[in-house]
Amino acid sequence: MSSLIEQAAQRLAQLRQAGVEIPGDEAPAQAPTPISTPSVDAAPPQAVGRASVPRGEPVVTSRRVDLDLQALQAAGIVTPNAPRTNIADQFRVVKRPLILNAMGKGAAPVNHGNLIMVTSALSGEGKSFTSVNLAMSIAAELDHTVMLVDADVARPSVLRMLGLPPGPGLLDLLEGRAEMSDVLLRTNIDKLTVLPSGTPHPRATELLASDAMRQLLADMASRYADRIIIFDSPPLLLTTESRVLASHMGQIVVVVHAGKTLQADVQHALSTIEACPVKLMLLNKATSQIHGSYGYGGYGYGYGYGYGAPEARAAQPSDPA
Repeated sequence: MSSLIEQAAQRLAQLRQAGVEIPGDEAPAQAPTPISTPSVDAAPPQAVGRASVPRGEPVVTSRRVDLDLQALQAAGIVTPNAPRTNIADQFRVVKRPLILNAMGKGAAPVNHGNLIMVTSALSGEGKSFTSVNLAMSIAAELDHTVMLVDADVARPSVLRMLGLPPGPGLLDLLEGRAEMSDVLLRTNIDKLTVLPSGTPHPRATELLASDAMRQLLADMASRYADRIIIFDSPPLLLTTESRVLASHMGQIVVVVHAGKTLQADVQHALSTIEACPVKLMLLNKATSQIHGSYGYGGYGYGYGYGYGAPEARAAQPSDPA
């Protein structure tokens, strides 16, 4: 046994003399000598959570406009931090089921539930007044933002009601003549943005029915989880644009001038939007006597928020929208 050990020891000695590395014979590893590099070549650290913007390229943001909140309040429009009014309370009731459906918390899931179209059977029923007030009321929510789109491309009135000058908007987007950041208006109400109708176009109906419109709406519906988008659309029985727009909506609010609009007209208007999953009817200028006389079926909301209340008489828009 000892001879075997001696032979092994001799063999190891021979291998070492021959320069063969033997496992376990390595010298303790030394820390590598740091290689110094000029500090001027070192890349500066990037800020965490902030997108890198190339130098010389401006950050693109939407244009900001200031709304005259006192003038809007005097015109019967719901505004933040204004004294509590009957019309503000009624729009709180109106918006609640719409918000629940938009956020997927309603009785059943609604595809594109955050796309809400406000329309009417005929002109002069108060749809634009409703659109603006509904958007203003939702903008007061703590957990949601709202975009108000003037989709009444034939007779736009949202900018005028808000005291803003006309400008490029939806139709310019669809034609590819502008980007969203060029036409979207940020307001001094933090959670409210406005998209104007844009430059009038002779083929507005075709633009609203185009693939560009479908892609735009899909992007609007999915880009921000907390955003609700209100579309002020043309009357259903006077133009074809509203019917095209309705095919993309998750919810539609039909404003009815109580005591004036014929039931046959309302029924005809509702028949044009049968494909929409959620339809709500809102009686404007309604009284308790009138509520019972409108039996259209489905979602019948007779909140009677209309212009007849003292604080809202001045709110009746001069444009019959």
